[in-house]
Amino acid sequence: MKHLLSIDDLSTDEIEALFATAADMHDVQSREVKKLPALRGRTVVNMFFEDSTRTRSSFEIAGKWLSADVINVSAKGSSTSKGESLRDTVLTVCAMGVDGLVIRHPASGAAVQVSEWVDAAVVNAGDGTHEHPTQALLDAYTLQRRLGSLEGRHVAIIGDLTHSRVFRSNVQCLTRLGARVTVVAPPTLMPSGIGAWSAAAGFETSYDVDAVLPDADAVMMLRVQRERMSGAYFPSAREYTVGYGLTRNRLALLKPDVPICHPGPMNRGLEIAADAADAAQSVVLEQVSSGLAIRMAVLYHLLAGEDA
Repeated sequence: MKHLLSIDDLSTDEIEALFATAADMHDVQSREVKKLPALRGRTVVNMFFEDSTRTRSSFEIAGKWLSADVINVSAKGSSTSKGESLRDTVLTVCAMGVDGLVIRHPASGAAVQVSEWVDAAVVNAGDGTHEHPTQALLDAYTLQRRLGSLEGRHVAIIGDLTHSRVFRSNVQCLTRLGARVTVVAPPTLMPSGIGAWSAAAGFETSYDVDAVLPDADAVMMLRVQRERMSGAYFPSAREYTVGYGLTRNRLALLKPDVPICHPGPMNRGLEIAADAADAAQSVVLEQVSSGLAIRMAVLYHLLAGEDA
């Protein structure tokens, strides 16, 4: 594994291998001394050109717990704010001899382009509305820890699909692991051409939340990404919540102990009610913990594995 740019880069066996490594890395979180020597002498640069809390922090902690030297670069603090191109920025950073780049960028395809410019290992931490592979891995890993095998399990992904890179990566990852996936959104937030894609990829689509929830073995709510919306995709926040939010009343439609996921940050009261976000079956904080383990596993396989 040279880079991690898309879930398509991974076979099912490679996903399971990452999960096995993540399970070992998960144990580190409960240790008094949270440090492994695996990446000693390696340098990882986190280049985030979009805001992030969970992904950036977990990649930073993951690198440091593996004993790598970790440097953070943001758009505001880099020369891109002065007009330097992305290519010149990454080439300048890599000229310093770094081993890995973790990149988040608002342009779809940016991570793939960067991987063609540099020799360092590149991890896609989210590129535009394209993909977010480590988020999909941590979501599937969280659900697998809760449900056991995902084979035949029904996962409902609900919300702003048009602007969601998380949805695109999750559909690939979950179906690869044998899950049955149904995506739900209002017509204005259902991606164009999704019918042909769903037929080819083997997932289902629906506009009716209340019809899907009773049969779901896991529910993933997606954030309404208002910062990416240039028009009115729904009449009002209240109407969206009534039609597609995981409200207190909709909790009663779920089978007992169905895991509730959200990649964060959550718009409480919009796509998810506080009752759902804080419910006993909510795995939102487990996703954060799993995310750290998965990102440690990814950095380990890229920079310390046999192929590194």
